Amino acid sequence: MARPPRSASQAKPAADPVQTGEPFEVPLNRSFTYRFHHLSKLSDPVSHQAYLEEAGLSLSDGRCLTTIGTFEPLSVKDLARLSNLNKSQASRAAQALVDQGLVVKQGSEADGRGVVLMLSPEGRARWQAANQLVVRRNREIFGCLNARELAQLSKLLDRLVVHNERN
Repeated sequence: MARPPRSASQAKPAADPVQTGEPFEVPLNRSFTYRFHHLSKLSDPVSHQAYLEEAGLSLSDGRCLTTIGTFEPLSVKDLARLSNLNKSQASRAAQALVDQGLVVKQGSEADGRGVVLMLSPEGRARWQAANQLVVRRNREIFGCLNARELAQLSKLLDRLVVHNERN
C-alpha cells in the first residue's frame, strides 16, 4: 500500500549540514532554493489578497506600482529588472496601471523611441497605501526574527544577490 505524500513541514529534518561537512548535500525539502520557493508560495497568496483588498491591485500590478513609485522615472526595461519580471510582463503591468490612471507614460528624452513611467497623483496615493502594505507583510513574514537576525539575514541576502548577479 502506498504511503500518502508528506508536506515539506511534515518531512523529517535532515542531519545538520554544518556537522556533516556537506552543506549543499541535503534532502530536497532542506535545500535553500526549495525553501525560498516554498516561502514565496506561502506568502504570495496572502500578499495578493492584501493588494486586492487594500490597494485594489493585483499582486503584479501592486509590485510594479511600488517599483515605479520608488524608482521613478523609469523605463519599462528598468521596471522589468527592478520588479523581477520579464519585459512583456512589465509592459502589460505598466499598461494596466496607465489604463487605471495610476501611472503616466511620457516620451523619453534619452531615447526618442522609449517611454518613461511615473506615478499620477492618484497613483501616488495608491503607492503610499501599497508601501504600508509592504511594511506590514514584511513584519508578518519575518516577524519571528529579532532585529539582530533581520540585520544578519539582510546582509546575507545582499551577499547572495551580488554573488548571483556575477554568475
